[in-house]
Amino acid sequence: MIMTIVPRFLRQTIKKYFDKIRNEKIKQMMLQALPLWAASVITGIVAVLYTRLFQTAETGAKYFYHQAPWLLFLVTPCCFLLAVWLVQKFAPYASGSGIPQVTAAIELATPKANHQVNRLLSLKIIIVKIVSSCVMALGGAVVGREGPTIQIAGAIFRKINMWLPDWWPKISKRNMIMTGAAAGLAAAFNTPLGGIVFAMEELTKTHISFYKTAIISAVIIAGLTAQSLLGPYLYIGYPDVDHLAFTTFLVVILAALICGFLSSLMCKLILKITNWKSTLQKNWKRIVFILFCAAAIAAMGYFSGEESLNSGKDIMTQLLFTSNKIVHWYTPFLRILGSMASFTSGAAGGVFAPALSSGATIGSVLSEWLSLSDSNSNVVILAGMVAFLTGITRSPFTSAILVLEMTDGHHIIFHLMLAALVSNLIAYFIDKRSLYDHIKLQYMRKLTNEE
Repeated sequence: MIMTIVPRFLRQTIKKYFDKIRNEKIKQMMLQALPLWAASVITGIVAVLYTRLFQTAETGAKYFYHQAPWLLFLVTPCCFLLAVWLVQKFAPYASGSGIPQVTAAIELATPKANHQVNRLLSLKIIIVKIVSSCVMALGGAVVGREGPTIQIAGAIFRKINMWLPDWWPKISKRNMIMTGAAAGLAAAFNTPLGGIVFAMEELTKTHISFYKTAIISAVIIAGLTAQSLLGPYLYIGYPDVDHLAFTTFLVVILAALICGFLSSLMCKLILKITNWKSTLQKNWKRIVFILFCAAAIAAMGYFSGEESLNSGKDIMTQLLFTSNKIVHWYTPFLRILGSMASFTSGAAGGVFAPALSSGATIGSVLSEWLSLSDSNSNVVILAGMVAFLTGITRSPFTSAILVLEMTDGHHIIFHLMLAALVSNLIAYFIDKRSLYDHIKLQYMRKLTNEE
């Protein structure tokens, strides 16, 4: 009874307040802004809680590894099976990164396709996405939380829009989802500019003048909420990138070529494995495949060390902020294989952070082979991060701005942009579509067939 009276009382109070405002334009603007601001605050809070849970899960994976590396062969398969079961049982569209689901929801955001969008963005998706990805992290899977945060934020913004009373001026469903996705990226990485650029470059190809204010305000509020709870921080930190040699540009190009090729090749392999997996009709065959993926992760952790486990943020921190900038030559391949095994398992988990760590290790290997100084090595490592992420997302400006903001590397923006553009060019020759585009089309075909 109380739960039904309180919302009604609040709605009536707000309605009476706005009825007193005579300027219709101001009233309209305020009414449209309030849901965006409320959704942005909620997004920031949820993103912070999700970050804490995910970090705790990764700490748990390290705990098991340090207790006895062989425990991975028990813990990892159990976590993979549980994470995949949660997705398949409760929310099949909570699998993977979350960005393809958001882009599909944006395209389907019409009254006729409301049921289809609800399968992509809902409260159930939020819960399953968080729990499944954290279970994967506990098992040492090479997954990130950034892509899932984008889907979570899109679902939050969509639900807020749906809960508005009939007299409230409605916001476009498509614009609300796009704004939520941008706010989600900003809250996940603490990169407001990255959130804005992501909305423009990745989520839509149309003009954004009619909703740019909504995106900017939502990004700022979500970012400030996360920052007020976590403190002013950079996702990675402040690496030393002073006293650079001019020839570093050449190494940046080389790193971008390698990262663009390997990342786009990884995407093609992921798609081939995913398509092959869809032909497995019997449950026991799918379970065997999941166990094989888990065993691959456990074996990499057992034989090569914990640097091949989880999202890879610790590797990036080590390479950029310590004198130990050396990794084994095979570490990039393990990071790539780990990301493939984790992503194709069918559980929830993103590829943003794993992509950044893969690019960082490639930059490290190149820097070691070429005997670069620490500052020059840092630039090549950062360029590798940008290039590898670009090869997956095909969003060069988003990738460059994200790494720029998370490291405060404004004076190496030309190095980062160069790496992004070179990688994007190489990746385009291998496949004209990004991994997200391919998966989005798969989701849309699946939704159409289910109707």
